[in-house]
Amino acid sequence: MALSLGQKAGWGLADAGIVVFVIVKQMLIVSYLTAFLGIPVGIAGFVTTAVLIFDIITDPLIGYFSDRTQSRFGRRAPWMFCGAVVMSAGIVGLFAAPVAAALAMKLAWVIAAFGLATVGFTMIAIPYGAQSGEITQDPRERSAMTGWRMAFATVGILIGGAVMPGLAGAFGYPMASLMVTPVIILAVWMSLWFTRNAPRIEKPADAGFRGSYALVLGNRAFVTLALTYGIMTLAVALITAGLPFAALYLVVDDGQNALSGAAEALTVLSVMFGAFFVGAILSQIVWVLLSNKIGKLNALVLGLVLYACLLYALFAVLPSVNVTMIAGMFVLAGMTNGAYQQIPWAMYPDLMDVTRRDTGAAIEGAFSAVWLFGQKLANALAPALLGVVLALAGWQETTEGTVAQTNEALNALQISITLIPAAILLMAVATLLAVYRPVMVRALG
Repeated sequence: MALSLGQKAGWGLADAGIVVFVIVKQMLIVSYLTAFLGIPVGIAGFVTTAVLIFDIITDPLIGYFSDRTQSRFGRRAPWMFCGAVVMSAGIVGLFAAPVAAALAMKLAWVIAAFGLATVGFTMIAIPYGAQSGEITQDPRERSAMTGWRMAFATVGILIGGAVMPGLAGAFGYPMASLMVTPVIILAVWMSLWFTRNAPRIEKPADAGFRGSYALVLGNRAFVTLALTYGIMTLAVALITAGLPFAALYLVVDDGQNALSGAAEALTVLSVMFGAFFVGAILSQIVWVLLSNKIGKLNALVLGLVLYACLLYALFAVLPSVNVTMIAGMFVLAGMTNGAYQQIPWAMYPDLMDVTRRDTGAAIEGAFSAVWLFGQKLANALAPALLGVVLALAGWQETTEGTVAQTNEALNALQISITLIPAAILLMAVATLLAVYRPVMVRALG
């Protein structure tokens, strides 16, 4: 049965809420801990990484339990419904950390609240990813669904990367987090409402824990794609973790540009993310059409190569006082990032079908858990990697937002968000062409 437009768009709506937390953990945590709680950047990076590694450990369990859940609402909805509340509570708690407390107290508070938020995130993200393999087996419908998903994800990026920092500047981080959490909860709950009549697999999976993951790991094409997606994510996570620092130290508006007024009113970071939002929204239909015309893999390779070229161009122009030019480049960044955002998520459900076809096992939750493993591992490693690089270069923490940094520290930041991610993206391209393509062709016939 073909999905209606409302079901495809409604499924994508949930990502507007999910991605707010993705941006918070990728971009705001290290900057918040370092610039507002006065935690040294090396410690902030490793604390963030430790919590995100804990998050990875919970994935297989929630994937397995969601496959085996039986309820009148299906296997996935109860997890997502409750997870939205848990994640939101953790976000609010995270940004309510006591600024004047001792370092040990602040670290304990952050670890507890951040850990709660990541558990809630996993309760949403694993079942949500599993739905893409359940509600349709049509590859073109999956591309359209993912296009809607990434359009709404871009709204989440705007909220987490532009609206929330802007609100924090005006009202403080605790109030800003309270103001955005209703958006997170409503996006997930409304998605469940719009997809309530979509096709779904009601019967719980029979395979045990070890059997489920043995079947997933036996799908070589899927595992290769999941690992390669993790490589791509490491590049994007490095950029995202470094952007708040770049907005403070590498893009200093001189007041002589077309967007200077907006930068002064909204902050440079908000302007950069607003530009990124425009590019990402504009690109979604382009990547859907290219995927259908030249194939998903070829479209993804094209997008990643263009992304790497743009990062090299950014390296050449930073530091900059021309916020308008940088905003224009961020429009292009949003367009190239659209390929990374959208296409792999439309590719991996096609590989779920291979295992269901060959074995009859409906273990989409287990597939979703493994799929997110590479992404979450990369997101966990990126803050620690950035923290180490900046600490070695002599980066200084503060509780005042900014502090004078050495040229060596600023150069390290510039390279960390441009040349290093570009090289990682090109590594992912090589892996897709040399390793993934042959096993994918054999798997899909």
